Amino acid sequence: MAEAVNDGDTMVIRPAAVGDLPTLLALYRHLNPGDPELESALAESRFIDILAHPGMTIFVTFAGTLAISSVTLVIVPNLTRGAAPYALIENVVTHADHRQRGHARALIHKAIATAWEKNCYKVMLLTGSKTPATLRFYANCGFSQDKTGFQIRRPMV
Repeated sequence: MAEAVNDGDTMVIRPAAVGDLPTLLALYRHLNPGDPELESALAESRFIDILAHPGMTIFVTFAGTLAISSVTLVIVPNLTRGAAPYALIENVVTHADHRQRGHARALIHKAIATAWEKNCYKVMLLTGSKTPATLRFYANCGFSQDKTGFQIRRPMV
């Protein structure tokens, strides 16, 4: 476990574990408030799948038992670059009451360090934000905006 930026209480960074699902789901409401609430059985099943998925880690900053910030790191096996894996960072979120205190930065640095420990040759992150402060935040975390990203989303049925 690593300590994160202090909010007055001890902050701990660690990978999410089975008992963390309720506080993690509450935190994700700060990422996509319009998302429908997951049915309990589906959320539990999906979370167990995530925790068991090789190379996938949800890093969380906790204040006591409350999840206040989180990032998901996915390490992908690869057959190019000398078989060096690459990493993706997704679902970067901080609870609205705890923003601007360095929690997300600490988690991103933890995720990047983990990727380097696993010999990844790069770490990628996409954001849909056009907000200059958000883009500066990612640049200040060490990311460069020198590639073009594309995505396709499944059409609504």
